[in-house]
Amino acid sequence: MLGTSERPLAEAYDLAMLDLDGVVYIGGEAVPGAAEHLERARKAGVRIAFITNNASRPADDVAAHLRELGVEARTEDVVTSAQAAARLLRDRFGEGAAVALLGGPGLDEALRDEGLEPVAVSASEAVAVVSGYGPKVLWRDIMRAAVRVRDGLPWVASNTDLTIPTQFGTAPGHGVLVGVLREFSGVDPVVAGKPERPLFDETFRRVGGEHPLMVGDRLDTDIDGALNAGCDSLLVMTGVTGLAELVAVPSGRRPTYVAADLAGLLEAQPTPGLSDGAAELGGWRVRVESGSLGVEGNGSADDWWRAVAAIAWAHLDSSGEVVDTGGLEPPGAGSAQPDG
Repeated sequence: MLGTSERPLAEAYDLAMLDLDGVVYIGGEAVPGAAEHLERARKAGVRIAFITNNASRPADDVAAHLRELGVEARTEDVVTSAQAAARLLRDRFGEGAAVALLGGPGLDEALRDEGLEPVAVSASEAVAVVSGYGPKVLWRDIMRAAVRVRDGLPWVASNTDLTIPTQFGTAPGHGVLVGVLREFSGVDPVVAGKPERPLFDETFRRVGGEHPLMVGDRLDTDIDGALNAGCDSLLVMTGVTGLAELVAVPSGRRPTYVAADLAGLLEAQPTPGLSDGAAELGGWRVRVESGSLGVEGNGSADDWWRAVAAIAWAHLDSSGEVVDTGGLEPPGAGSAQPDG
């Protein structure tokens, strides 16, 4: 079942950890209303942290990009998987340790900020290798890193995302490279980014917060990550998760809350009423008939998503079958969605 909050989420939680692409922006454009929603959330008392698995850009560059889009952001508000990876390496090997770098400027800067020394993948003094997304990484360096990992050099990976959104569409992410290195070497890396805990722990250390909420658009990284970190989550429907994916989420992997967009931070989260095989909320009545979803009524997009999720999950739990969405579209469908 969905969670319930009688107060707006921005008042009920003291830290909101936001994924970026698909939540705050889509490619090079801000999600409509995102800047205004986040400004109001801050005024309601919640701290905002922007957390990203993308290790290619330094936190300062990420914050500058957010400001260009009209979103208030300081460098210290941004936490990256590169920073989490660097913390793991410093904690294990100590300040001053040489680390073979297979990645971009964001990972280089994160290592230096932790007092580590980035070196070439061929450097004999390296005590570990760290990998992250970098568009200029050379195949010769990938080969050398793979051999060194196979031969026993400890390996930390920033993340395992299989895709990354680009201006030319969804492209292979760092997770594809991780797969290549893993298959060749037979070694699993220590992973710093979502859905693993290190990025969350790094965010807690840097930003603070006793009662955090993860806000994301991806089930496999954002929501699974929140579950691994033991915190509640808000799934927003502006990114890669669509209706078909939402209704199929099995028990134990579901978000605490669902909202159409970041305005969900400013709202209470009522639980739909379930009776007579239907879910009712805010003017919507949703049923499952012959395995298909049927919706009638009128109301807000947020209540539509919550009612649909509630009845679809109840049906899945009782029957073991995913409901057929039958071409159903939410209110406001047709707005821009990210590639992946």
